Amino acid sequence: MDRREFAAALAAPSGLALWAAVLLGGSVPAWALGEGDAAAGIRAALERGAGSAVASLGRADGFLGNPKVRIPLPGFLNGAAKLLRTIGQQKKVDDLVTAMNRAAESAVPESKQLLVNAVHAMSVEDALKLVHGSETSVTEFFASKTRVPLGEKFLPIVTQATQKVSLAAKYNAVASKGTGLGLVKKEDANVEQYVTRKALDGLFLMIGEEEKKIRSDPIGTGSDLLRKVFGH
Repeated sequence: MDRREFAAALAAPSGLALWAAVLLGGSVPAWALGEGDAAAGIRAALERGAGSAVASLGRADGFLGNPKVRIPLPGFLNGAAKLLRTIGQQKKVDDLVTAMNRAAESAVPESKQLLVNAVHAMSVEDALKLVHGSETSVTEFFASKTRVPLGEKFLPIVTQATQKVSLAAKYNAVASKGTGLGLVKKEDANVEQYVTRKALDGLFLMIGEEEKKIRSDPIGTGSDLLRKVFGH
């Protein structure tokens, strides 16, 4: 590019906007974001979100002690549990609820590597779309890519944990009857599958919360890359 071509490029609206952004210390405009930066930023956001969610949920009381993700007995059975408590069966109910949440806590650490690996299957086009997407578009994208394989990883861990509580088998028996009467949703009739689904819901909820933080305050992350990608 010769001097005249360079001057013309700067004089163009896009050239002026870019230089104004740089000179004023702002972020690079969305249209000027490189494909490599977009992909790297999405990767960094996912890794940060996944790491934060796993650290928060994959420990004792990660689910049980967090009202946002604590797993209750579903619908009708939650109401029945209140009755059981009034007739002196509170400990059995509490043991099942605790076991359900402990099962989710033990399963969550299995998700981190799978989430990170999913980045490598992401196209540059997807990355650019996600950068300009909604406040949880990265989370939603990876949920669509990883929810099924994560469920397959979670289910045996959850099953092993809930089998330790004898009430789990009774739950399945009562829930099965409740389904026939229209009192329990079909997807809630099996405690292991119910907990697996709720564990995944909680995981992606917390990843989404972290993504919202990154998008709303990329400078606060302390990462130049995230500031550049999400700060436009």
